[in-house]
Amino acid sequence: MTERLTKERVLEALKAIRGPDDRADIVSLGLVSEVVIHKGKVYFAISVDPGRAKELEALREAAEKAVAKLPGVERVVVTLTADRAPSAARAGNGGGASPSPSFARPGAARDARHRPGGLPGVANIIAVASGKGGVGKSTTAVNLALGLKEHGLKVGLLDADIYGPSMPRLLGLKGQPQQVAENKLQPMEAYGLKVMSMGFLVDEETPMIWRGPMVMSALSQMLKDVAWGDLDVLVVDMPPGTGDAQLTMAQQVPLAGAVIVSTPQDLALIDARKGLAMFRKVNVPVLGIVENMSTFICPHCGGRSDIFGHGGARADAERLGVPFLGEVPLTLAIRETSDAGKPVVATDPASPAAHAYREIAARALAELGRAKGAARPAPHIVVES
Repeated sequence: MTERLTKERVLEALKAIRGPDDRADIVSLGLVSEVVIHKGKVYFAISVDPGRAKELEALREAAEKAVAKLPGVERVVVTLTADRAPSAARAGNGGGASPSPSFARPGAARDARHRPGGLPGVANIIAVASGKGGVGKSTTAVNLALGLKEHGLKVGLLDADIYGPSMPRLLGLKGQPQQVAENKLQPMEAYGLKVMSMGFLVDEETPMIWRGPMVMSALSQMLKDVAWGDLDVLVVDMPPGTGDAQLTMAQQVPLAGAVIVSTPQDLALIDARKGLAMFRKVNVPVLGIVENMSTFICPHCGGRSDIFGHGGARADAERLGVPFLGEVPLTLAIRETSDAGKPVVATDPASPAAHAYREIAARALAELGRAKGAARPAPHIVVES
């Protein structure tokens, strides 16, 4: 009888892999993250000195091969994460201080020569973000991407919400991306968009119990280890908040701009302002604010109800000096088409909701052109002490 695939068996196999400088195995050194196993797929990360990541790629490959040999393993995803401070820094503090992230400290200016480049073949990367969840950011990202495609652009869509990926459901996509040349993944396709999401790799009901460095590494891989091909725009659906994923995006690739999504109510706008301020601090142009669920028109009587208020995002945009991209109504059609994996811009193009999204896409595209024409310094990432 075949022995069941468990975390213990994975860790036992990894004990055969020696760590950096051949001191001990990577398990004994505490370099292996939480191991996630789902339907024959094994996910884990190895923490390394960020300055030696390229040098230690062979270590990652050896760990991947060791686990791949286990009975019951269909696929192994191993990432290298910079979860630990460089050796010199640890030596300097006597080895007793806790690991620190590899971001610049206050006052340590980031040299523009080391600013990371873009993705080969991708002309512009736009982040769609919100300060909090539940404001319709992912639905906006999908329909914004479709609106941009209607302008004749080649558009990709990256679902960067590792903990709560929505794109497989919103686009009606099932299955897994295939591996192509150079160990890259072929993005899935729907409605003319190239799409990548963690939701293609794990079941939608499986929780991703990952620490920040593992999330950052997974996001980096979905950016750079996917065969995006030639794209005019890559729309990135960001997770809510102002954490690891946002910093990773600002560090890994030069973002052409960010779109902030909020409902009109004060509680959502408070967090939206934080998201806007974060992108400004890392020198990413804010293309504008979208007011989602702006008003509700009863399909039976035609009466209007401002369930979440109305006009709050427009007022904030004017006060903060950023463009207001438009309002999206709260409609049953948007909810139904989203749940069915048939986004409204593609499947109900004559609807008021689709018209609103197309106008937002046109305004965002115009703002992108203006932002591209304005030079800006490389982002300076600061972690407060």
